[in-house]
Amino acid sequence: MKRGDLYRVYKGSLTDSKKYRVFVLVSRQVLIDSRFSTVICAPVYSSYEGLSTQVAVGINEGLKHDSSIYCDELISIPKKLLTNYLGTLTAEKLSQLNKAISISLAIEDFYN
Repeated sequence: MKRGDLYRVYKGSLTDSKKYRVFVLVSRQVLIDSRFSTVICAPVYSSYEGLSTQVAVGINEGLKHDSSIYCDELISIPKKLLTNYLGTLTAEKLSQLNKAISISLAIEDFYN
């Protein structure tokens, strides 16, 4: 399990109409490797509005169709739910993810 991996997760949630949602792991690697039971993830949606806080992904990352990572909707997920591995982000996509997360959290030093 590493930063940038994509997983399909069962989300029996009242707020999400889909039973399953793809998430990308965005926690730092030291946390992923630790004994902490949860990690921070960003959801992947099939829509893309071209926002600076979205990262376009698709078939090259193990998905069925073009989608995007929504960095404005970070969520903590138990590691035990990350079992259905789909693929991983390239170094270029990880760089785009870093920038999008920095923008979503208003960490100006990173993207200026």
